Amino acid sequence: MLAHLRSIYKILGPGILFAGAAIGVSHLVQSTRAGAEFGFALIIFVILANIFKYPFFEFGSRYTAATGKSLIEGYKTLGRFALPLFGIFTLATMFIIAATVTIVTSGLAIQVTGWDIPIMYWNLIVVAIVTGILLVGRFQWLERFLKVVVLSLAVITVIALIFALASGMQGSPGFVAPAVLSTAGVTFLIALMGWMPAPLEISIWHSVWATEEKHGGHKVSKKDSSLDFNIGYIGTALFALVFLVLGAFVLYGTGEVFADSAAGFAGQLIDMYTNALGDWAWWVIAITAQVTMFSTTLTVFDAYPRVMNKFVRVMKGEKKYEGRKGYIVWLLLLAAGAIAILATLVDNMKTLVTFATVMSFLTGPLFAYLNYKVVTKGDMPAKMRPPTWLRALSILGLVFLLSFSIFYIAWVFVL
Repeated sequence: MLAHLRSIYKILGPGILFAGAAIGVSHLVQSTRAGAEFGFALIIFVILANIFKYPFFEFGSRYTAATGKSLIEGYKTLGRFALPLFGIFTLATMFIIAATVTIVTSGLAIQVTGWDIPIMYWNLIVVAIVTGILLVGRFQWLERFLKVVVLSLAVITVIALIFALASGMQGSPGFVAPAVLSTAGVTFLIALMGWMPAPLEISIWHSVWATEEKHGGHKVSKKDSSLDFNIGYIGTALFALVFLVLGAFVLYGTGEVFADSAAGFAGQLIDMYTNALGDWAWWVIAITAQVTMFSTTLTVFDAYPRVMNKFVRVMKGEKKYEGRKGYIVWLLLLAAGAIAILATLVDNMKTLVTFATVMSFLTGPLFAYLNYKVVTKGDMPAKMRPPTWLRALSILGLVFLLSFSIFYIAWVFVL
């Protein structure tokens, strides 16, 4: 049994990077808020988002395992417009997503250190540390670091959930949840699903990381690649539900409203855990949450430069995609763009998070469609194409994403 677990642990690679990117804002912030503000009213949407997005994330892993190439190279096989559209949509969202994970990390840093300095200084510190690590670090180091972080958070969160369930719901029995069918409610619902369990562009990140794993000297079988992906995906999906339930049991109906500022929200998040476990756990929770968000920020800042570097090289028709100089240029551009956005929205974390997650949901149908086309046409080997049930689920997923996107736009701008 122990040997089997060790073999699985060794297999974990791009899948754990996927989990490291996903278990951040979407879980610590959005899932917790969903439970705290709406109780269990939104849990069905969390479940549906995880189910209907699954095929499009799986397609990235499937394509790379079958061809040895990333989805970016796959998009080029779909015609002249697919790859440029991907580039435009990525450029439209990458800076604000990087800024979003940075400000949440900074808020937690204020709580952990107790240093009451302006959060913009913390943003600069976080971006500088992350950029410095990635300039001198190695891909394999990031992978090993995230294995420890994700597993540590998983253990602590499960323990907190057990204590919370044993204590029962803390809110007033007569508390009435805010209406979901309101402008604020619908906006939050779309934002919740936008990063549930992660934005769909992470499917591209996963495929790029998988090619990096091969280039790093590891020979990854199709079976191991599938297992690695499914462990990462199913784990993040389950923990989305865990955070929602934890928020519902500890905070729903208590009258506590999440703060707009990153530092205020971070304090409330840590207090949620200590309310479930006791004051003795404050430092354990604070440090674990801090390291988790830092790992998410590190992952995001690593992914976008890799993706955009490969995008430019594939657009140019180059055969080698691993240029380090291009990675560094995109990393520095990402850092500068994130800082510029944070300088504008530094005092309102909730607005930044909502905008980033809504944008991810509205661009989701494009990435979903491209991923579907890549694994059903192009250069995908026929025997490795998705089975009928997965194709059917992906069609339903496209309908789900498009329907809710149209519903949100109609609700905000028409109704």
